[in-house]
Amino acid sequence: MQKETLVTKLGRNPEENHGVVNPPVYHASTILFETLADFEAADRGNGIRPLVYGRSGTPASRSLEEALAELDGADHAIVTSSGQSAIVVVLTAMLSAGDHVLITDNVYGSMRKLCKDEITRLGIEVSYFDPLTDDVTRFMRPNTKMVYCESPGSLTFEVQDIPAIAKAAHAKGAVVAMDNTWATPLYFNAASKGVDITVHSCTKYIGGHSDLLMGLITCSKQYYPRLRRTFRNLGCSAGADELYLASRGLRTLATRLKQHQESGLQLAKWLQSRAEVVRVLHPAFEDCPGNHIWQRDFSGASGLFSVLLKNYPQEKLAAMLDNMQLFGMGFSWGGYESLIMPFKPERTASAWTHDGICLRIHAGLEGIDDLIADLQAGLQRLSAD
Repeated sequence: MQKETLVTKLGRNPEENHGVVNPPVYHASTILFETLADFEAADRGNGIRPLVYGRSGTPASRSLEEALAELDGADHAIVTSSGQSAIVVVLTAMLSAGDHVLITDNVYGSMRKLCKDEITRLGIEVSYFDPLTDDVTRFMRPNTKMVYCESPGSLTFEVQDIPAIAKAAHAKGAVVAMDNTWATPLYFNAASKGVDITVHSCTKYIGGHSDLLMGLITCSKQYYPRLRRTFRNLGCSAGADELYLASRGLRTLATRLKQHQESGLQLAKWLQSRAEVVRVLHPAFEDCPGNHIWQRDFSGASGLFSVLLKNYPQEKLAAMLDNMQLFGMGFSWGGYESLIMPFKPERTASAWTHDGICLRIHAGLEGIDDLIADLQAGLQRLSAD
């Protein structure tokens, strides 16, 4: 089936839920066992089956995991309490003191902070590589156990050559993990490109309404027991209401993504014509770093991109952003509302040379003419004498 069909069908078991179309909410902590034999047979090692305790899974989490694993082309999936907690599970499950993890330099800012504040404190070495490098071999060490990618980066949008990176990493015995939140399982199949473990923030497009926090890990069967064990030990399970909202959001993912993509492209093209703009960073544009890889490996684009502006005084930037009517100023993305925020990339292994204003834009589901009018008015405030 096409993925547009799969998002409407997967993870639904009406026959097990009295005919209810979407999986119902399971508010559950204690799970009762009918017999001592059942109690003693419960698999407490990884909580895979049967149901043991609410923290290790409910019918709602299992159905959503099954759906997302199939959609992502993976053997297994684990839903967690946030995108950040999914990253924590992956790093702590797969790395030990004395190991080295090599990370793309355009990685999510909270991932970088996690590594700086916590992962290195555990005795794990962390270093970064240029996101446009396809041969990571020269950055790897004898103790490199993982190469971690984010393609495209969610601020500067370099698209990485994941198949080439995976080939180089696997040749040295390293696991490849990747954050695939921007493209979602619909527009990039990480498993087929050599990625062993994929993380998503379901907070973004899968949820789609800016009202839940949830993370997702998908993986091959080789790594699932280890990841499931760590997930259970860390206790970062998703809440019952969040599971329901994510399952409901999944049904409209394909339809929403098409509109996000269309509006994002229209906004990005319009911004290219503005005198205030130095450059638009959108993976679908030929001048965006790694565009040829995007054309080869991706089947679509989401609504998130960045725009580099000339250098204007801070008060002019405030005049623009403080008075936007449709573009809210805030973190995250992937919801129905349009967002805009300034950013300053942190780099360790690659240069960032733009000294003007950097704005990240998420195109929501509002009317495109209204969004353009809002941006036009904002840019006029920015450049007014």
